[in-house]
Amino acid sequence: MNKTYLILLVVIALGMGAILSMYGDSSSYVSFAEAQKLQKEVHVVGQLVQPDSILYEPLENPNYFTFLLEDEEGKTKKIIYRNAKPNDFDKSEKVVVVGKMNGANFEASNILLKCPSKYEAEIAQQ
Repeated sequence: MNKTYLILLVVIALGMGAILSMYGDSSSYVSFAEAQKLQKEVHVVGQLVQPDSILYEPLENPNYFTFLLEDEEGKTKKIIYRNAKPNDFDKSEKVVVVGKMNGANFEASNILLKCPSKYEAEIAQQ
């Protein structure tokens, strides 16, 4: 009986440890100012500063893409994404960058796009 309880307690403790470790690694939505303070991977939502801020030269370096993003507090930062420019990037309404601050720039590990819905375009035509 005692071994059963001991095994059950160990399994519960391991499960709780796994849940807590996943919670600690989860990213949150923050501003650039908060990202600078936290110095960990976060999500920042913003609008693309168009159109002159986009720099992507695939023939020179297909894995280097930069642009300016204005967060929801109005702060603008240069985003550096060491990957190819996402399809339909220029059409996106909002951009979510996942990554962390590196000095004055934000180093993105992933970019998520919110593109205009085809349904919104149909409503605008009506």
